[in-house]
Amino acid sequence: VLELNQVIIPTYGTMLDQQNLHTPEWADFDDKPDSLFFSDGKRRIDFVLVYEDESKKMTRKRSDRKKQKRKRQVYESNLINNGLQLEATRSVLDEKLIFVKVHAPWEVLCTYAEVMHIKLPLQPNDLKTRDSAFNWFSRLFRVDENIIKPEQEFFTAPFQREHLSNFYIQDKDTFFNPATRSRIVHFILSRVEYATKNNVKKFGINKLLDTGIYKAAFPLHDSSFRHLSTDPDCPSERYLLYREWAHPKNIFKLQPLDFIRRYYGEKIGIYFAWLGFYTNMLIVAAVVGVGCFLYGCLTKDNCTWSQEVCDPNIGGNIIMCPQCDKVCTYWNLTITCESSKKLCMFDSFGTLVFAVFMGIWVTLFLEFWKRRQAELEYEWDTVEYLEQEEQVRPEYEARCTHVVMNEITQQEEHVPYTACGKCIRMTFCTSAVFFWILLIIASVIGIIVYRLSVFLVFSATLSQHINRTEAIRKYLTPQTATSVTASLISFIVIMVLNVVYEKVAILITDFELPRTQTDYENSLTTKMFLFQFVNYYSSCFYIAFFKGKFVGYPGNPVYWLGRYRNEECDPGGCLLELTTQLAIIVGGKAIWNNIQEVLLPWVKNLIGRYCAAARSEKVVPRWEQDYHLQPIGKLGLFYEYLEMVIQFGFVTLFVASFPLAPLLALINNMLEIRLDAWKLTTQFRRMVPQKAQDIGAWQPIMQGIAILAVVTNAMIIAFTSDMIPRLVYYWSFSVPPYGSHSSHTMKGYINSTLSVFNISDFKNASKPFSPWFGNQTTCRQVYRDLRYPPGHQHQYEHNIYYWHVIAAKLAFIIVMEHVIYFVKFIISYVIPDVSQQTKSKVKREKYLTQKLLHENDLKVVKKTIGKIAAKIIKGVDSTF
Repeated sequence: VLELNQVIIPTYGTMLDQQNLHTPEWADFDDKPDSLFFSDGKRRIDFVLVYEDESKKMTRKRSDRKKQKRKRQVYESNLINNGLQLEATRSVLDEKLIFVKVHAPWEVLCTYAEVMHIKLPLQPNDLKTRDSAFNWFSRLFRVDENIIKPEQEFFTAPFQREHLSNFYIQDKDTFFNPATRSRIVHFILSRVEYATKNNVKKFGINKLLDTGIYKAAFPLHDSSFRHLSTDPDCPSERYLLYREWAHPKNIFKLQPLDFIRRYYGEKIGIYFAWLGFYTNMLIVAAVVGVGCFLYGCLTKDNCTWSQEVCDPNIGGNIIMCPQCDKVCTYWNLTITCESSKKLCMFDSFGTLVFAVFMGIWVTLFLEFWKRRQAELEYEWDTVEYLEQEEQVRPEYEARCTHVVMNEITQQEEHVPYTACGKCIRMTFCTSAVFFWILLIIASVIGIIVYRLSVFLVFSATLSQHINRTEAIRKYLTPQTATSVTASLISFIVIMVLNVVYEKVAILITDFELPRTQTDYENSLTTKMFLFQFVNYYSSCFYIAFFKGKFVGYPGNPVYWLGRYRNEECDPGGCLLELTTQLAIIVGGKAIWNNIQEVLLPWVKNLIGRYCAAARSEKVVPRWEQDYHLQPIGKLGLFYEYLEMVIQFGFVTLFVASFPLAPLLALINNMLEIRLDAWKLTTQFRRMVPQKAQDIGAWQPIMQGIAILAVVTNAMIIAFTSDMIPRLVYYWSFSVPPYGSHSSHTMKGYINSTLSVFNISDFKNASKPFSPWFGNQTTCRQVYRDLRYPPGHQHQYEHNIYYWHVIAAKLAFIIVMEHVIYFVKFIISYVIPDVSQQTKSKVKREKYLTQKLLHENDLKVVKKTIGKIAAKIIKGVDSTF
């Protein structure tokens, strides 16, 4: 490692002599807008720092401006001491802005490549590749190889300067590609000091950006996305990415993943690889889901129980009990005719088949993704990344003030907190997470209270205002109005809470102080997903498993908070309402995310271009064009992952209620890939290329969702759907000894499942104001609670049919879970995580590394020892 004599400010009030400070070279813009080099045309620009000239700042006190200038000058001097070369140029459009271009010479690149354990090429891959049987088919959707040439495969090894001759170096200028150069420079920028205060070192470009000393720091795009670069030495990779990847015309093409990784780094490459793989797997799920939905549409006319609801001689003669106390009135079952027809499309035998299929599909998706991920880990040299290459976060290093003994090395090392301090921090962070989760649950309870209270209002007013409009009344029932408005309010609350919880999760994770960037992102991922899981899914879990389950019966209803009567399901069940909730949240979330992620950066850039329109006749350099793009943000693709994993949860957890969810997700993801690509290539500055071994904590999160999805879908079919009660009726209670039909049938199902209640048994607190009509003395219970009729010795208690249904539901859940889990286990066992071809490549690379880097050294040592031994023997012989 280079010995770096750094100059730092002892205190904020004093500073070393200016003569000891190194300053950047100054150069004027040479009117070459696409140039990526210093003014000499030889040294490549690896990074750009932007600051505002302190002498022209008018917003701060003079003393503050002076302190900022001192810190910046010391920082730049220390960069030069680290071996970097700097060149400063004044802005073309704004004379207050100064652009400092950073170049890393060959010696610095070699030194830090060894420090960072960066893997570099040893020799071309000489293993024979076996083409897939589907290669001819996939070639139809690939990018033209004449436009984006396939990258040559190499065997690689961690760079060692002393073995420089063993590495595949054809040209020193291209041995380190631009992405690797930028990553090395950013590593240096993040660790160079600029001040000390109270014996605490201040360092890193991130802190200088946060305090406003620098306005931006970024690597350069290599060209405009609209046209090829005028520089003949520039490959114009950004232009090619836009034309062959981000453009909407490529929506059905496969992504050039190696090219994306080469330009943006492994972290972005692995995201788009995962998103593309997930989207491709959704094609199968979408086809099966549409097939099951069409089956429901084709068989809805044969839905006997729906026909009975709509039949004026059956449903028309069934009078239902009021759904709330006093203000609600009696109503006719035929009002729910339209909702029962819709329910037939979703609550069919096809739904059961699709739920079982999705339980197997999610396992296949995760297992095949592991294989694909293992291939990418090898091809992109990230197999041993976490163990060898990842560095400690600068924020962690800055807090390392405690000395402890390392159990492995038996040497002292510095840590930011003691064992007791770490325990206190973890306790505090865990408590904070649970507190905010409870706050989310409180908001969900608030929505439930809204549903209970507003249902009373809709029940009292809708029947009065639309009494004469029968066509509207069929669709706008109190249940529908309550469900839609509650879903919209729930969506708004979710979006507002997302903003709050994002900041809370970041604050908690910063306080936790993880050691590496991967640890930081995994910790933040876990917290954010817990918040989002409760935030997005809690209302769906309420509708699926709690609404209408604990309501009592008309004469003895259950109350919330001693005041609000518990909410009841529609006579068809809560499945249709769950479908409505899912459609609103998933659809609204997709629209909101696209507005937030795509429209806002585009509008900001449009405003920026409009403001600079008056000066558009000037030639603007590449670094200034990139400066006016939007910054990517500290968390990078975190929110993209979060959005997709939340969608993955909706597709898998509640798919039994909405078989079209995979189709909607497929359409959304096909657009999402191109929108994300368009956003990265056109609206944002180039991200600092980063390594990533895999998709991080999202992998175990998806595995957990996959396990939970089997349980939720089994319970939705058992408890939310009406499938099990119908099957029990068909096979047991439609024929003797319980039924009167001679053969198994669904006829009479509605009449046998709606319990009878005597209106004289209403309590005064719940007796409706509206008078009873007709000569009937009973009404029917809204939900299927299956109780003995009035006059029975066990009146209003659960009948034998109810216990048969409960037993069937529990048996169904146990059988379905065990069958799917068994199949999942077999699939996981049969499909290896790493393919045989990838294993061979890894073994070959290790063999070559050992042969080239170690055995050659051994030969040199043997040769040297042989010469020494010969000299010793010759000396001994001459003595004798």
